[in-house]
Amino acid sequence: MNITPIKRALISVSDKTDIVNFAKNLIELGVEIISTGGTSQLLREAQLPHRQVEEVTGLSEMLDGRVKTLHPKIHGGILGRRDHHAKEAKQHQINWIDLVIVNFYPFDEVLKQAITNWDDAIEYIDIGGPTMVRAAAKNFSWVGVVVDPSDYSSLISEMRTHHGLLFDTRKKLAEKAFGTTSAYDAMIHRYFLSSALPNDNCQSHQLLSLNKVMTLRYGENPHQKACAYQIDQKKSSVLSAKQYQGKPLSYNNLLDMDAALRCISEFDTPACVIVKHANPCGVAISDNITDAYKQAYSADSLSAFGGVVALNQPCTKEIASEVISIFMEGVIAPSYSSDALALFRTKPNLRILETSVNVTSAWEMKFINNGVLVQEKDNQIIQESDLKIVTDFTPTSTDISNMLFAWRVLKHVKSNAILIAKNNQTIGIGGGQVSRVDAVDIALRKSGERLADCILASDAFFPFRDSIDRLANKGIRAIIQPGGSVRDDEVIRACNEHGIAMVLTGIRCFRH
Repeated sequence: MNITPIKRALISVSDKTDIVNFAKNLIELGVEIISTGGTSQLLREAQLPHRQVEEVTGLSEMLDGRVKTLHPKIHGGILGRRDHHAKEAKQHQINWIDLVIVNFYPFDEVLKQAITNWDDAIEYIDIGGPTMVRAAAKNFSWVGVVVDPSDYSSLISEMRTHHGLLFDTRKKLAEKAFGTTSAYDAMIHRYFLSSALPNDNCQSHQLLSLNKVMTLRYGENPHQKACAYQIDQKKSSVLSAKQYQGKPLSYNNLLDMDAALRCISEFDTPACVIVKHANPCGVAISDNITDAYKQAYSADSLSAFGGVVALNQPCTKEIASEVISIFMEGVIAPSYSSDALALFRTKPNLRILETSVNVTSAWEMKFINNGVLVQEKDNQIIQESDLKIVTDFTPTSTDISNMLFAWRVLKHVKSNAILIAKNNQTIGIGGGQVSRVDAVDIALRKSGERLADCILASDAFFPFRDSIDRLANKGIRAIIQPGGSVRDDEVIRACNEHGIAMVLTGIRCFRH
């Protein structure tokens, strides 16, 4: 039917936003209301005429409330095809239900409250609600289903204009309903995984519940449409950050800020990461956050132009004064001083975000055509005891400290990656190259005249000695790399010839 007249509606909602007003409008349109316990109480208090579900079924709710609406007189009324099942429905005294208004027990509150008692948690899993919603959505040819209070007003308007609900409206409502039940099941699935199988996320089925956060102005390029979706509303991320000011976040902003948060989460000491095109271009740690920012910026001030700044300590007034003197897309930090926020307000387009900088996800996903790749996040932390010295020359304690710092940053640079550092500051990064020797050349060029007493980190082994020969007499004191090449001996020999110390980690840190 193009238009379904609405004669009878069933209301059973946990989120009671505007439900009394909606029910009142339905009654004014001549709709008979059937309702369940808590919603019925609310309608009764508002003195709105309705029938309780048990009056329809002839049975009181049972099994501690687990069974209320699971009855042929409810589901037959929802699922029946008006042109095929009218005689059978009459035989069983089933009256059609034309509109189902349902939302679910708030299982997300279980996740927010971190309820650990299994028996308590499962009582929040709604059975009757999703069953009615799925039934109504399946039978959208005849039935309207409403799961979102924001739809109430437009539906009343349509019913007044057309004396019922249009087919296209019912179809759109069904689409939203199936999306809601899917998200609800995925949320419960995540709870089962986190509660019972915390160390094994490679299950035979993975359900992703994506909650739309915003429509983006465009994607990577202006001709591409884009939206942002959140998987887990509990976890801190750039999508849950508080934005104090600035233009709306773009697709590229979100990628850069996420990359910055991932890198900054490597450090407990005051640290700053500046990211451009999803790659760190300047990273530093220091005794205080202001110095960390200055060193990160000076690491590659040319590339920092138009980048995003991430801090793992509160943003100071001094940092704010430095940032507003140049062009940056945004800043993300755990908090800001009032003086810093006042300075940032002089640059109203600058995006200022606040969120925890601790990235706690154990797993990460990447989408490929018609599929998803899932892997453990690279949480490997290299310690000094993990390093194997393989050259005649031994790195100093300062070299070791710089190498461990560099390795933490290197994990966040696109492969092939080479990073040169000293004094806990990056000074040259060559990333995203198809040739390792090209990455070396870029890192050397970016380091410029600052190469004295530096260390170099490589995310994978050197396949040939040509990269080492490039480093001769350039000021590189020591190299950290995984090792494992068939030409390791050749590479080590080259280091000895050039007076460079080398240590092996035995672990690669590619990032594609």
